[in-house]
Amino acid sequence: MLSNGYRWCVSSAPAAAQVIALLQLLAGRPSPQPAATLARELGLPRSTTYRLLGVLKDAGFVTHSEETRRWGLGIAAYELGSAYSRQQPLQRMARAVMTRLAESTGQAAHLGVLHGSDVLYVIEERPLGISPLVTDVGVRLPANVTASGMAMLAHLPAAQVRALFPSGAELVQRNSGADQPETVAGLRSELAQVRQRGYAREVGRVTPGFQTVAAAALDLNGLPVASLAVTWPQDAGDRETEYATVVKDAATELTSRLAG
Repeated sequence: MLSNGYRWCVSSAPAAAQVIALLQLLAGRPSPQPAATLARELGLPRSTTYRLLGVLKDAGFVTHSEETRRWGLGIAAYELGSAYSRQQPLQRMARAVMTRLAESTGQAAHLGVLHGSDVLYVIEERPLGISPLVTDVGVRLPANVTASGMAMLAHLPAAQVRALFPSGAELVQRNSGADQPETVAGLRSELAQVRQRGYAREVGRVTPGFQTVAAAALDLNGLPVASLAVTWPQDAGDRETEYATVVKDAATELTSRLAG
């Protein structure tokens, strides 16, 4: 049956109440569910349940496994659920952390969030004398190209990575001269390295002559909310280990703030 919290909209917008109840039911289960189970627990006709599931599947909010004939949440549900953290509250919590990150390294620091298969940059802190970079606020770049994107992708469940980058898909390339994964298999291999190393890195992929290290800030469920990164000119010397340590510490601090 529909939960009490949505009785107010059943008479005026019954379909909306049914969609909300269906998504809440899926969100509360540890694994995908058969449509018959969903229909029974919601008190809906099977035809109505299948119609709602079809609409939600087309919009990316649910997925359907042909092998198991079960329904689960899709990537659009994840994006909607993390939208709150992508907006102003995240920026308020992260601003001081990003300022200290830029000051301690003397380099440009930026905060990005996942937006589908892209990274959206929402904060950039630059010390005096540092020129603007491609990763300015409001810029979107392919997640598989950037260290920021790779840091977050490495913490996503495998099923969500497969939804964003299906097997056989062509990966977007930015600078052909840079070392970067060209296949989905190569992407997954690099993500495994990111998880083992604890941070992501890229050299010349986004901008020739510059390199970046990034680490992800996580929510209470261990899912990525944002990534913190530092970018510096390659001719400034090998600073990867030094900057990676500072970036990981900053990501840990923001993770603690997100956890309250």
